[in-house]
Amino acid sequence: MKKEKQLSVSEIATRLGCEFSGDGDKLITSVGGLRESVPGDISFLANPKYSTYAKSSLASALIVATDWDGETNAALIFSDSPDASFQQVAQWFTHAPAAIPKGIHSTAIIDETAEIGQHVSIGAYTVISAGVKVGDNSTILPNGFIGEGTHIGESALIYSNVTVREHIIIGDRVILHPGVVIGSDGFGYSVNKDGSRSKVPQMGTVALGNDVEVGSNSCIDRARFGVTRIGNGVKIDNLVQVAHNSVIGDHSVLVAQVGIAGSVVLGDYVVMGGQAAAAGHIVVGANTMVGGQAGITKDIKPNQHLWGTPAVDFNKFCENNSNVTRLPKLKKRIEELEARLAAVEKQ
Repeated sequence: MKKEKQLSVSEIATRLGCEFSGDGDKLITSVGGLRESVPGDISFLANPKYSTYAKSSLASALIVATDWDGETNAALIFSDSPDASFQQVAQWFTHAPAAIPKGIHSTAIIDETAEIGQHVSIGAYTVISAGVKVGDNSTILPNGFIGEGTHIGESALIYSNVTVREHIIIGDRVILHPGVVIGSDGFGYSVNKDGSRSKVPQMGTVALGNDVEVGSNSCIDRARFGVTRIGNGVKIDNLVQVAHNSVIGDHSVLVAQVGIAGSVVLGDYVVMGGQAAAAGHIVVGANTMVGGQAGITKDIKPNQHLWGTPAVDFNKFCENNSNVTRLPKLKKRIEELEARLAAVEKQ
């Protein structure tokens, strides 16, 4: 996709199918955050609580909600979804990293049985094992390892120092960031009579759907038997652990340091906040939101909003937490009542 050097405010609005106000001839050359933008940038305002920053922003244009009526010196583009519109504009101005190589580097080791598609780029010292298939237009950056029999779809982007072990399935347009490990052994051991542990072979695989993105140093373990499955459109942040035989539903989001134990099933569109965790062999229903550091210990019905450990309904958590903060006052009242009762008993 061609990246734009500059577009006028009116041109951007036309492309987005949006109305605008202010100077439509202002030229936009880049994108930026609301507070960090400089003249020539376009930014956006999705949450009204940040409206005060719009007034002081140096951005030349802002994408705002259709009903926004705050103060700003920037030209305005009105959108039903400022966040989504800004994401679209950002793609027009974002340049691909210069480090992405073109073609196959001379130091790459590619087994003669591997099938490499058209317009594939493979970086220095990357190892492509026997029976691997790499789809058209995919890129594997330096120092990668792709294990035997693994299939990678089209237009995948695999950054440096990624390990994809044997017999893994990776869909189209998947992005794997540095340090990702796909298909390492699940954490499986049997306990012997003397209390020692023996390793249980992990004979399954991992399948990633289309449009999956996995953040740096995250690990997705292979199944003991069968498949650890990551659905289409799933977004996984840095330092996330997905254990063996788990299933992550389509378009779910796992934020930093989330831990998913073995054989967990997350429905579609589940969102788990940072450091949240799910115990093994439970099912979390679709469209559930789990707050940061929450711990899920039992099956959850769809369309829930949970927080706390063990995780409970968000409103119940807030009520419980409020009660906890009142405990010191309640303790003092009880002590006062006990003292008054003791005084009465002495009379």
